[in-house]
Amino acid sequence: MSSQVHFRHWINGTEAPSADQRSFATENPTTGKVWGHFALGRAADVDRAVGAAKAAFRSWRAISPTRRGRLMMKWADAIFNRADAIGRVEAVQNGKLLNEMVLQARIVPDWLYYYGGLADKIEGRVIPLDRGSVLNYTQREPLGVVGVVMPWNSPLFLAMMAIAPALAAGNTVVIKPSEVTPASILDAVRIAEDVGIPQGVLNVVTGDRETSEALVNHPGVAKVAFTGGVEAGRAVAVAAARRFAHVTLELGGKSANIVFDDADLKQAEAGLLAGIFAAAGQTCVAGSRALVHRRLYDQVLELMAKRAALIKIGDPLDPATQMGPVATRAQLAKDESMVARAVIEGAEIVHGGVRANPEDLPDGFFFAPTVLAKVKPDSFIAQNEVFGPVLSVIPFDDEEEAVAIANGTQFGLAAGVWTLDVRRAHRMARKLEAGTVWLNMYRGMTFNSPFGGFKASGIGRQNGIEAIDQYLQTKSVWCELDEAVQDPFVMRS
Repeated sequence: MSSQVHFRHWINGTEAPSADQRSFATENPTTGKVWGHFALGRAADVDRAVGAAKAAFRSWRAISPTRRGRLMMKWADAIFNRADAIGRVEAVQNGKLLNEMVLQARIVPDWLYYYGGLADKIEGRVIPLDRGSVLNYTQREPLGVVGVVMPWNSPLFLAMMAIAPALAAGNTVVIKPSEVTPASILDAVRIAEDVGIPQGVLNVVTGDRETSEALVNHPGVAKVAFTGGVEAGRAVAVAAARRFAHVTLELGGKSANIVFDDADLKQAEAGLLAGIFAAAGQTCVAGSRALVHRRLYDQVLELMAKRAALIKIGDPLDPATQMGPVATRAQLAKDESMVARAVIEGAEIVHGGVRANPEDLPDGFFFAPTVLAKVKPDSFIAQNEVFGPVLSVIPFDDEEEAVAIANGTQFGLAAGVWTLDVRRAHRMARKLEAGTVWLNMYRGMTFNSPFGGFKASGIGRQNGIEAIDQYLQTKSVWCELDEAVQDPFVMRS
């Protein structure tokens, strides 16, 4: 796609400019040049979108669950047919590899198939009571309008983890995509109505932080599903709590990838590389801390440095590229500043630590794959999320120390364990404070397995049957079946 493309909001099945006609620009991180312009949403635009979603809620909820599920599956088919185009747009917007973004777009439909299949399996239950004349049963009902606020690293993929269960449960949705990557979500939502999903069920308001705050604070939004950083997530939780709105929060991570001295080193090497340098480290589950048994420490450190030096950096649309740019100027500056601070605190740069622009892309946001040694477990770089291609390699002496270092941060999103001792592997899985633990693998995820964080890494779960429960509320219904009149002053057991 050419630069200088223009997009508007999508509200009630129609393109809509911002009420004040303002827009903002997005940059292609590979070139550093402006790529497109998007409507800049404000409170009035959010209010229109929430109003449309609220009106559509009645008609969407009235559709039979089976029919609702089938419409979701039709939307899945339409997205799959556009996966190549959606993936290309996302690669242009966030700098991740074209192959990865296309693959994500191709598996996004799996979430719609899965939750579409669950739509007519949402059931209440009959409660057994001592009073045989009373029927008590529960109903599971949708919440209403769900606000979905998403980041830039996997725009449609992450958004669908919230959208699919929300729709299956009978809710309607207003999406506020990242200001860095709004195009693919707009594209996907447009085609939803082509397959019969009613207007207003899915709405998109593009914009910045102010737009997100307007959506989170809107009294018509019953639940907020947010994926992003810890501080932003804390602000969302506080704002939602003020009006008793529901929240699901998928926040940051500082995941430990732990290598024991009996590990299959070839597998562990591949897992460490994929855990941090895939997607240029721009994933919430990035294995940014490599905890390595002291017997293997020097060997693994050398391996990581050598492999990092061989990674081909370049245009993410080029099939030969292995790592593209980071997504924004701000992220590039953050990578530089955090590495610089790490060095001041005693870390040693074994490889990288600097910008790494290819000759033909001098203005892109490229940062070299970086490997740090001599990182103290309590240092800033080891305690805080970088969200870039920066690996801290930290030694440990025994299982107890590995657990202590791994659990010694505010985060608890994911962890990896590399060992051929099956008993140790499962002991570690029990001891690690993380929502996901991978044993002899890393970065596995699927639509039917729950995903979410412990501690400051989030609240609630995405994926799996558990996720749909978070978009429902329970109603208890009581019915007296006996025609006899009960004396209100006589107590019955």
